[in-house]
Amino acid sequence: MPSLTQYASLVFDCDGVLLDSNAVKTQAFGAVTECYGAEISARFVDYHVSNGGVSRYQKFSHLFSAILRREAYPQEIEQLLQNYASKVREGLLNCAVADGLAQLRQATRSSRWLVASGGDQQELRAVFQVRGLSDYFDQGIYGSPTPKDRILLNALSLGEIQLPALFIGDSRFDHVCAKQAGLDFVFLSRWSEFPEWRDYCQRESLASFEDVAALSRAWSSL
Repeated sequence: MPSLTQYASLVFDCDGVLLDSNAVKTQAFGAVTECYGAEISARFVDYHVSNGGVSRYQKFSHLFSAILRREAYPQEIEQLLQNYASKVREGLLNCAVADGLAQLRQATRSSRWLVASGGDQQELRAVFQVRGLSDYFDQGIYGSPTPKDRILLNALSLGEIQLPALFIGDSRFDHVCAKQAGLDFVFLSRWSEFPEWRDYCQRESLASFEDVAALSRAWSSL
């Protein structure tokens, strides 16, 4: 892996990296599926936590295909998506923002910055605008319904991500997507919901930091 100052592009996941929003989304997934019963809701939340970084569209599809084992009724998924979005938006507007972003941006002012998230793209762009984060990401803020792996490949083909590039994430899925796209990866642990992250990082020989502020300090010390 190159020294941190040599990366042409930095790619960020959102939930658990830029925003302390993992718990917000976990609670929302539980709340909107309570109508199917406590057992179904609990199984769905377990699936969600085990598949961090995957979009809500894929997760609700899994709810019907693998947990409820039936077709969705007309407009059922759309109603779930609307209910989920309304619960999540307030949380995204009020949760903590990662410390150290401004310092890291200053230290890497020659690098391209981009967000590749499993969160809804329109929702992310609106929240980032309100919270004053949009200007950090000169190469764009991308999310679902486009899958994260496709976001990375599209951005590479368009030159929005230039190599060498570093993906900053907090889930196994983030790492898988980064690896498939040829990006290096670092894991941020503070807000992650991936309980086995230490063993995973050791097994995959991944660098890990507590949060963006810790990464920024490490960067500035080089």
